[in-house]
Amino acid sequence: MQLVVARVGRAHGIRGEVTVEVRTDEPELRLGPGAVLLTDPASAGPLTIESGKVHSGKLLLRFEGVRDRNAAEALRNTLLIAEVDPEELPEEEDEYYDHQLMDLDVVLADGTEIGRITEISHLPSQDLFIVERPDGTELMIPFVSSIVTEIDLEEQRAVIDPPPGLIDDRAEIVSSRDEAEDETSGDEPAGETA
Repeated sequence: MQLVVARVGRAHGIRGEVTVEVRTDEPELRLGPGAVLLTDPASAGPLTIESGKVHSGKLLLRFEGVRDRNAAEALRNTLLIAEVDPEELPEEEDEYYDHQLMDLDVVLADGTEIGRITEISHLPSQDLFIVERPDGTELMIPFVSSIVTEIDLEEQRAVIDPPPGLIDDRAEIVSSRDEAEDETSGDEPAGETA
């Protein structure tokens, strides 16, 4: 199985180093010296990592055979892809690879079906499950422990405990608010007429 682990950024310096946007939780495993990575576009690779270091908070890599700024700049926006055994699991117990989460059924604790995970969006603040509902609409569910309470890979499901409004239809929320307003409008004092 192939996983995108980074995207090449701009060249750094004149000796062939590049900045990379890391897209893996295990950069030390996937982006270490000696790692051979496939590329997208395929014509740019495969690339073998010669060395790496962190500079000003950014990961810099040097690839074998890339010796100058022009060669490094030619790799800009190239995706770096690692070949991963589909049975391999992340080191941490509560971590998952995207391919493990794709197509999981999303259900409430009582078993009510919400939909199926069709995509995982990695944002700077958190990851989101993109969930397709049975009616074809999509939901975005934050992948945080307070909402996603259980991932059961054997049963192929993700159990969620959503806060009010996360999965409710907008019409239901509006109608609840309208009912509350109707209940309070009868308690208001009548205005005086002249």
